[in-house]
Amino acid sequence: MKTFHCSRCGNLVFFENVTCERCNATLGFIPGISQIAAFEGSDASGWKSLHPDTAGAMFRRCHNYQVEAVCNWMVPAVDAGSMCEACNLTHSIPDLTIPENRFYWYRLESAKRRLLYTLLALNLPVVSRDDDPDAGLQFDFLADEDAHSPVLTGHDNGRIVINVAEADDAHREQTRASMQEPYRTLLGHFRHEVGHFYFSRLIANTPWIEPFRKVFGGEWADYASALQWHYDYGPPADWQSSYVSAYATMHPWEDWAETWAHYLHIVDTLDTAVSCGLVLRPDSPQEPTLTDQTPVEDASFRSLMNRWFPLTYVLNSLNRSLGAPDSYPFALSPPVVAKLEFVHRVIESAAQARNRGSPARAPASAPTPPSSPKPKP
Repeated sequence: MKTFHCSRCGNLVFFENVTCERCNATLGFIPGISQIAAFEGSDASGWKSLHPDTAGAMFRRCHNYQVEAVCNWMVPAVDAGSMCEACNLTHSIPDLTIPENRFYWYRLESAKRRLLYTLLALNLPVVSRDDDPDAGLQFDFLADEDAHSPVLTGHDNGRIVINVAEADDAHREQTRASMQEPYRTLLGHFRHEVGHFYFSRLIANTPWIEPFRKVFGGEWADYASALQWHYDYGPPADWQSSYVSAYATMHPWEDWAETWAHYLHIVDTLDTAVSCGLVLRPDSPQEPTLTDQTPVEDASFRSLMNRWFPLTYVLNSLNRSLGAPDSYPFALSPPVVAKLEFVHRVIESAAQARNRGSPARAPASAPTPPSSPKPKP
């Protein structure tokens, strides 16, 4: 993710900020330019953008920004709808009569907006249920009704369900420890599940399916049986030699989704490093260097990997100096790197198709994996 500045005073601000800490300007994200902007005005009169790319244009605050305080995206004044592009994708929200659920909803929406920022930056098609009622993207944030009816985080034909409990740090850490996962984040759930969505739109029933099978295996393997086997017997002892995570061993669909999520981890982190001007020029020639500042959306896969390994070494070293766990507890084997390169090629192809005005999707009949409880990054 890029870094952002207040367009009134130039102060550094974060993607989630609603007010500039220096000049007290109202801030909002404008999806059309993928920038945080400062605004002047009011909800009654409208908000005038102070960003140079949209200077003078009028906007409204998203309903969930103005009323619910769980969003910070803006809606062009000429648009008829009250919701922003991100909030329009949310179909179900938690029960707000439960006090803690408003905070969890905020966290869920924040993670979803970070996901959407990356998808838009990569020029991937973000297709809503309004545009594709049968298989468009939709998010449902649901809570367990009781111990016997758990909500299963998962994907079903464009509908992504996230269990609200995943927004609770204590619950998520307990789950991570019980499932012996090295890494579990709310944003990682979104990245994983949207990987299933893009398998249906970009891989299934397209010319990509045969290359996919050569890299990930045959997706026709019975999913329910594979899931049961995984939970009964666990991953192979040598899973790290070919997979990015233990869960990726369960089925080619999950291998794809885990690898897709990992690719988004990589490009989003590198995007931030580039935007911050981060370079590594150590005194010792044996230490890793990082000087490539190519924007990630224009970078080759080799460029991404050449920067990723030095960056993760430094991230882990910094965390260890703070007495914290490794920021990046993964080791990427050559087969995993090959899978990541496949994801890169698919995304690159989809972006090129969109630039040409070609449809980048599979037919609605494309198979999708059923919903299941997933230990994801």
